[in-house]
Amino acid sequence: MMIMKAVKEDAQSILVIQKVSYIREAELYNNYEIAPLTETLDQIKEDFQKKVILKFTIEDKIIGSVRGHEKNGVCYVERLMVHPDAQKRGIGKRLMMELEKYFPTCARFDLYTGSLSFGNIRLYESIGYKSYKIEMIRENIEFVFMEKIN
Repeated sequence: MMIMKAVKEDAQSILVIQKVSYIREAELYNNYEIAPLTETLDQIKEDFQKKVILKFTIEDKIIGSVRGHEKNGVCYVERLMVHPDAQKRGIGKRLMMELEKYFPTCARFDLYTGSLSFGNIRLYESIGYKSYKIEMIRENIEFVFMEKIN
């Protein structure tokens, strides 16, 4: 098991994990047009230019990933995903903790998740994130915005 920075050649594998990981979110909200399911391979490849993308591998197979980027001293965390067959083993938590190490000068970490995604919210709270607002921003889904002060 290993966490490392992903490379552009990992984009296809990450996209596959993303689609199978986020289908549960789509089912929860009865909305299959959510951004993680409509994102293209080219869009993920573009993210490699501006974001840190980490991957969690077991025997050289990617089973999880997370992205982050810094703007004005804030690290914006995106697309935490773990293959459904490997969930509830602490992989998401490990990916989050490793991503935070890539941004040691950020004063704050910021993310959002769907308001019905109770497992995600519990995970983020368990590593120090606190919700600061709920807002409907797209896809007719209420999002919980969470932050962690560094």
